[in-house]
Amino acid sequence: MNPDDSTPLSLDEAVNILKQYNCIVVKNPSSWEEKKRLQKALLLVSKASNCENLGICADNAAQGYATLAEYLQALGYDIDLENLDISDENSPVYIKFNGKTMSYYLDDYTGSYRGVLVFYQSDDPKVVGTYGHFPINLFSQF
Repeated sequence: MNPDDSTPLSLDEAVNILKQYNCIVVKNPSSWEEKKRLQKALLLVSKASNCENLGICADNAAQGYATLAEYLQALGYDIDLENLDISDENSPVYIKFNGKTMSYYLDDYTGSYRGVLVFYQSDDPKVVGTYGHFPINLFSQF
């Protein structure tokens, strides 16, 4: 999914958009335009980083892996998550994805947050940081 490219963002603007999403205050985009701008900011900062790690807090494994697949596809990763053996258990999970090693794991999660954390690693200090929680459905097709 490619966000609308009609309004260019600078890297500084993109980082400032991401900084509005933090673990202290849960925020969701209030409009389609704000959602597209957030998508664009994530993609721009991702391109400026060396790699990123994702942390997904989801209601269950199916939702978590679907979210991971959507974010990875949007960020340009080519990882097949189609044939995972996902448990029918309906309890909250945390999935961590490491962009450097291209590995991920799932664990139980007892917290109340639902969303995606993104940690960017970069030689550029203004890019480095942990941002989010971003919406689970930010890159959803529906």
